[in-house]
Amino acid sequence: MTAAESGDVAGRHVHVPETLAAGVVRGLAAADGDADSAVTALYTGHYRTLVRLAELLLCDLATAEEVVQESFVAMHGRWRRLGDREMALSYLRKSVVNRSRSVLLQRALVDRSAPQSPPDVRSAEPGAVAPLERSAVVAALGALPPRQREALVLRYYGDMSEAQIASTMGISKAAVQRHTDLARSALRAVLECGGP
Repeated sequence: MTAAESGDVAGRHVHVPETLAAGVVRGLAAADGDADSAVTALYTGHYRTLVRLAELLLCDLATAEEVVQESFVAMHGRWRRLGDREMALSYLRKSVVNRSRSVLLQRALVDRSAPQSPPDVRSAEPGAVAPLERSAVVAALGALPPRQREALVLRYYGDMSEAQIASTMGISKAAVQRHTDLARSALRAVLECGGP
């Protein structure tokens, strides 16, 4: 018996016909190929919108791109275990929101434990370092609490229904309404006063 024809399972020799072994290998390769093509199609069709979603949640393009890429990698690794493959985009959105939450939590922990820096001293050359400009709406959005920001971004950028938002955020539809209403009121107040 050759090594290709037998395997050692718990100390016993088991005969594995070559045709069966070749079929299993072909099946695994097909499943991986299916995952590759499906994830590639999702990436091509939705990468930019998912990055924009994450960027609006995080206010940081580079981190948003990392979050989305990690979500795609995780989905590819779990492709065979994905119960309903039609829900792959929903899985990606949830993954992006959850990973964004993790980043925000990590930032908050780092900010709390970071030593306080001395007050800024004006540069001798005021034009040497120009601040990064953002639109008033994006700046006001970044000042909202995370759940309110998530609800607004998913509603108005993601064009999702309350039920979809509730599923993505893992909260009730009533909580989605509450977060959305509070966020709209806060944005209105900030924008009417002229800035955050």
